[in-house]
Amino acid sequence: MYFEEQISHLRIQECTRINEDNRPHKKQQRRIPKNADRTLVAYDILDDDRLNLLDWKSNNVLAIGLSDTVYLWNAANESRMKFSRAVEDNNPVTSISWSPDDKVLAVTFGNSDLDLVDAAIGRVLVGIQGDSHSFVCSLAWRSNRILTTERSDGSVVDYDIRKDDRAICDYKGHRLEVCSLKWSELFGRYLASGGKDKLVHIWDARMAVANHHPRQHQLLHKISKHTSTVRALDWCPTRSNLLASGGGHNDQCIKLWNAVNGVCLNSIDTSSEVCALLWEKNKSELLTSHGFPNSQLTSWNYISMTRKVELFGHSSRVLYLAGSPLGGVVASAAEDEALRLWNVFETPKPLKPDANTVPFAQFSVIR
Repeated sequence: MYFEEQISHLRIQECTRINEDNRPHKKQQRRIPKNADRTLVAYDILDDDRLNLLDWKSNNVLAIGLSDTVYLWNAANESRMKFSRAVEDNNPVTSISWSPDDKVLAVTFGNSDLDLVDAAIGRVLVGIQGDSHSFVCSLAWRSNRILTTERSDGSVVDYDIRKDDRAICDYKGHRLEVCSLKWSELFGRYLASGGKDKLVHIWDARMAVANHHPRQHQLLHKISKHTSTVRALDWCPTRSNLLASGGGHNDQCIKLWNAVNGVCLNSIDTSSEVCALLWEKNKSELLTSHGFPNSQLTSWNYISMTRKVELFGHSSRVLYLAGSPLGGVVASAAEDEALRLWNVFETPKPLKPDANTVPFAQFSVIR
């Protein structure tokens, strides 16, 4: 099924009115609509801050995990697909992530198995059976062949999906579940991880080593400034060494880090749990989603970290955020079984309302 992506082509209108002193006024701020463009029903989405169940990449297909099934919606050709497989005890989907070339969707289940799926035909290309003591909470692709996974026992492992002996590197440091993994860029140098142990780790890929040959000093920075679970993580796309992190309900802070020296550049008390965060692709804007008391989305200016707007609509904490590859639109999902589409960021180019740019126009229920 499809979501209607009603992108309001918002542009900053520059006004150059000159006052009596010949001093130009500041240009007008872009208006951000305070209501969601579209709200869709997402039955059976799980409220678990260890899971990562929403992804939207450049193929313009949004993937969402609902219970034990992954649903795909293709905006370009108006096709739809779902992927599920028989697993014992109806194990739920725990994490999903598109490969950088959008050809493969990585899907993990509560029984600890990992499937690499050809999304075009829904066929499993590679199946990796996990152990029975942990499951994969988070996924991050470093390249089209290197997939980084984190298990609920705190272990972080790189897999080369082309090899028979796929586990090639590991990263040791977390004691509890890692809730988020993010590479700094494609073929990125830095890997950031945040977890239930209240820690943020920044790893340097040049320091990773092969499995069974552990080496000290794998970890570049171990950051212990948060006082609650760290689930929200994202690298700034325009400043490669800038990392943003957000703390849980006992912390409620956004912190900005220099990945080179590990210095905290800023800390902002948001007065609510920070569940997820997302940088705008082309400009210095940051979007965060929150829990109690308001379950809102907040747009921030960088560097000042002043609030631009707060968006309300969800009735439970908003664990999942994903940005449209076309720009402008952000999808949010929460336990209230609502998936909402917001015109938060500026659209890079005006888009014509055709089949390739107006996704999900016909439906309002997922499934």
